[in-house]
Amino acid sequence: MSGVHPTHALPVEPSAAHSIQEFEHGYEEEQRLRGFRSACGFVTATWGLRCPRCGQFDLKEFSLSGKGVVAAYTVQNVPADEFVNDAPYAYVLIDLDEGGRISGWMPSVRAVGDLSIGDRVHWVASYKPGVQFEKDAGASATPGR
Repeated sequence: MSGVHPTHALPVEPSAAHSIQEFEHGYEEEQRLRGFRSACGFVTATWGLRCPRCGQFDLKEFSLSGKGVVAAYTVQNVPADEFVNDAPYAYVLIDLDEGGRISGWMPSVRAVGDLSIGDRVHWVASYKPGVQFEKDAGASATPGR
């Protein structure tokens, strides 16, 4: 088999052209969050060109409601430069209602006791950088709160 090279299938290009700039433009300019769903059912709110679970390039874009529950958080007292005037604030990891997770920040949370794992939150459009969330009024998933 000298001189014969095996042929390899070229990867399939993404079905919808999207870039990180277009993704960021969605929440900064269009005031919406975008999600991606792959053929295997994996949902993510993180930009990418292929599914991290199955490796397929066929990601379908859809709009996210921005609603979900707090999966984890920490209160930042020493922030990055963009957020120096907003400290302290919570850096949050949100389980979205549509599936997938997204990280963001909550300027209304000033101390650990201001938020609980399982609290309902929603995304709010803002002129500030990052993905900003607010706690739903009276919608705590934590018993006794």
